[in-house]
Amino acid sequence: MTNAVIFPIVIPLTAAVILIFFAKSPKAQQAISLVSAGLLIAAGLWLVRLVHHEGVQKLDVGNWPAPFGITLVSDMLSALLVLTTSVIALACLLYSFFTIDFRRSSMYYYVFFQFLIVGVNGAFTTGDIFNLFVFYEVMLMSSYALLVHGGTKIQLQETMKYMLINVFSSALFVIAVGYLYAVTGTLNMAHLAVRISEAGNTAVLTVICILFLIVFGLKGALFPFYVWMPGAYSAPPTAVLALFGGLLTKVGVYSILRTFSLIFRQDIGYTHTILAWLAIATIVFGVIGAVAYRDMRQIAIYNIVAAIGVMVFGISLMTEESMEGTIFYLLQDMVMKTALFFIVGVIAYVAGTNQIGRFSGLLGSYPLLGWAVFLSALALSGIPPFSGFIGKALIVRAAFEKGQLLFALIVLLSSLLVLYSVMKIFIQSCWGEARGYEQKRVAPLYVPIVVLLSLAVVYGVGAEAVRPYIAQAAATLADPSMYIESVLKE
Repeated sequence: MTNAVIFPIVIPLTAAVILIFFAKSPKAQQAISLVSAGLLIAAGLWLVRLVHHEGVQKLDVGNWPAPFGITLVSDMLSALLVLTTSVIALACLLYSFFTIDFRRSSMYYYVFFQFLIVGVNGAFTTGDIFNLFVFYEVMLMSSYALLVHGGTKIQLQETMKYMLINVFSSALFVIAVGYLYAVTGTLNMAHLAVRISEAGNTAVLTVICILFLIVFGLKGALFPFYVWMPGAYSAPPTAVLALFGGLLTKVGVYSILRTFSLIFRQDIGYTHTILAWLAIATIVFGVIGAVAYRDMRQIAIYNIVAAIGVMVFGISLMTEESMEGTIFYLLQDMVMKTALFFIVGVIAYVAGTNQIGRFSGLLGSYPLLGWAVFLSALALSGIPPFSGFIGKALIVRAAFEKGQLLFALIVLLSSLLVLYSVMKIFIQSCWGEARGYEQKRVAPLYVPIVVLLSLAVVYGVGAEAVRPYIAQAAATLADPSMYIESVLKE
C-alpha cells in the first residue's frame, strides 16, 4: 500500500493539531502523545516490512505523477530512519513525562514536539528537493520553539544565535534550489539524477553541489559549520537536548547521504574528496572538544560532532560497503546519543551540576546509572559486540580498500578518544568516595535509558538479523537506478 508512506507524517501532524486543544490538561497531553508514538512505531515497522518485501514505495500526492507533482518516497533507508525516529520520539516522551513541568507543558511543549517529528519524518520521506526545504523549515521552527521553551536567559540568548545561523542557511538553501532548477528544470530528486547524469560534469553543477554541501553542513554540524552547536545544545532541558542530539543533525547527514549518492555524482573525484577532508576535520575537532571539556553536556555534544564526521567520511568513500557501514553507524548513533543525553541529564539532576570532578561515588547509590555510563562508552566507541563496532568496522574496511589508510587510522584513533571522553565521566563520577550529590528518586527516568541501551545491545549482538535490511538500503544508494525507476515509473 503506497499510502503507508504518508502515515509517519500524518500521525504526528494529527496529534499536534489535537494537542492544541488540550494545552491545560497534562494527563490528556501525555495520553495523546503516547498513543501517537505507539501508532508511529507501528507505522514505521509496517513501512520497513513493506519496503523489504515489495521494494521502494512512493505516493504521488494529488495523483500528479512524478516529476510534475509532489512525491513522497520510502526506500529502505528512509523507512529505517522513520522507524528509528519513532523509537527516539517515544523515549523522549517518556523522559518528558517526568521532567517537563506543568508550566512548560501548558505552553504547547507537546505540540511543538509533534511538529518537530513531522518535519524530521517529512525530510526523510520527501522525494523532491524543494519539499526537503519545506520540511526542514517545519523542523526548524519547532526546534526554535522547543529551544526557547521556558524562557530562561541562556535559552533566549542561544536561540537567537541558533535562529540567525539557520535563517542564513535556509536562505542559502532556497538560492541553491533556485540555481538547481534553473540548470535542470526539475526538483524531483529522481528526475534530477537523470538530468544531471545527462548534462555531465559542468562547473555550474559542481558549484551548486558545493552550495548544497554548505547548507547541509550547517544543518548537520559538519566542520567548520558546527560552531553553533555547543552553545545552542547547552541551553534546553534534557528531554529537548536528547531529541535534538538524536535527530536534528542526523537529518543533515541524511540529506548529504541522499543527495551525494543520488544526485551529485557527476564529479565524484572532486566533490567527494572535499567531503572526505571536511569529515576528517570534523572528527578531529569533535574528539578534541570531547576530550578537553569537563562539562558532561559539552562532552556529549562534541561526541555528536565526532560521529557526524565518521558518517560523512563513510559517505565520501561511495562504495556499497561504506554506505552499509554509514547506515549501521547512523542508526546506532541516533539511539546512543539520545541515551547518552538522558544519562548525563540524570547525573546532573542528582549532582546538581554538569561539571565532573565536583562529585563522585555514584556507583554506590545509583549502580544502574553508573553501569549505563559504562555501557554507553563501549557502544559509542565501537567496542565489539556493541552496536557502534559494525558500522565503524565496515567504514574502516572500505577506507583501507580504497587506499585511504591515514583517514582510516584517524577514524580508529577517534574511537579510542571517544572511549576516553565517556569513560572520564564514568571514572570521575561513579568511582571513589560518595560525595557531592543527593539521594533523589530517579527510577522513572531509567525507563527510556534502559529501553535505548537494550536496543543498542540487541542491534549489535543481532547484527546478522538486521543486516539484510541495512544491505538493502545500501544497495539502493550504491545503485540509484533502483530508486529512480521506482519513482519515475507510471
